[in-house]
Amino acid sequence: MNQEQFIQRHEKTWERLKQWLELKENPPTKRPVKNAPPRPEAEKNYDFPHAYRQVCQHLALARSRLYSQPLIERLSQLVLQGHQQFYKPRGNLLHQIIHFFTFDFPATVRQEWRVVALASLLFFGPLIGMIIAIQINPDLIYSITDGDTVRQFQDMYDPERYDRLGREREADSDILMFGFYIRNNTGIGFRTFAGGLLFGVGTLFFLLFNGLQIGAVAGHLTHMGFIETFWGFVSGHSAMELTAIALSGAAGLKLGQALIRPGRKSRLRALRDNARIAVKIIYGAATMFFIAAFIEAFWSSIAGMPVNIKYGVGIFLWLLVIGYFLYVGRGTRHAT
Repeated sequence: MNQEQFIQRHEKTWERLKQWLELKENPPTKRPVKNAPPRPEAEKNYDFPHAYRQVCQHLALARSRLYSQPLIERLSQLVLQGHQQFYKPRGNLLHQIIHFFTFDFPATVRQEWRVVALASLLFFGPLIGMIIAIQINPDLIYSITDGDTVRQFQDMYDPERYDRLGREREADSDILMFGFYIRNNTGIGFRTFAGGLLFGVGTLFFLLFNGLQIGAVAGHLTHMGFIETFWGFVSGHSAMELTAIALSGAAGLKLGQALIRPGRKSRLRALRDNARIAVKIIYGAATMFFIAAFIEAFWSSIAGMPVNIKYGVGIFLWLLVIGYFLYVGRGTRHAT
């Protein structure tokens, strides 16, 4: 069976399931609409579990037969929506939270890999590029930030002050710094996300700006020779914090995409649909910012810890984050 025959045979099943899921997510108002067409939701005998299993089988067939990518993505999206409805938690907050982090969040990030990849490129590209550029031309740091700020960072990571890693603080101020890091990190994430409402321009600016600024500081301190103090400090929380910034950018770009390319939808409808996806990403990113702040306040600042242990923990956390987004929550694939 070729692709065209496959689509013709199963198109009605897919459309019916799609309409049913949309009405489940957005129930109609109680006020009846005059001359409104009948809706699948009104069919009390609609067998959703059977239809969901059918579409899972169709997705598996489409993959095995190497049908076109647009068809596979269409079926993947339908299976993802069906899975979320099929396994939707009922009235248990803890269950909902566990389900979000063990399926919804990583699955949504994989589903939106294009905007995630674009946001990562816009953020990590300038960051890495600036680190390299400053090793070649150290004076570039002053094109990004002023001299007072540069001296402040030098003072924070000076090996001669190794007992006071990071910002100026008293020995018993870990909790206060934890609150500061939460406010600072979530502020960066929220601005990057909300910038998407400016047709994505705000998100683009904050991704580039933060990438350049972080890369400039890292490059300058590396050039100064503050390797162990700086990289030892940031290695622990960098996986959570930097990934969360990129994900905040992906969520913002998703909002901007709705405004720039709404397709056949109105901009308001496209924004509402994309915001539903973006909010899932930003909820997960906010949690990662919280974890990063905790690590930064209570682990990264420990001056007496051997730097090799800090590097080891940092590498482990990067592998953990990458593995989480690659493998966790692949229940739909098992279902096919």
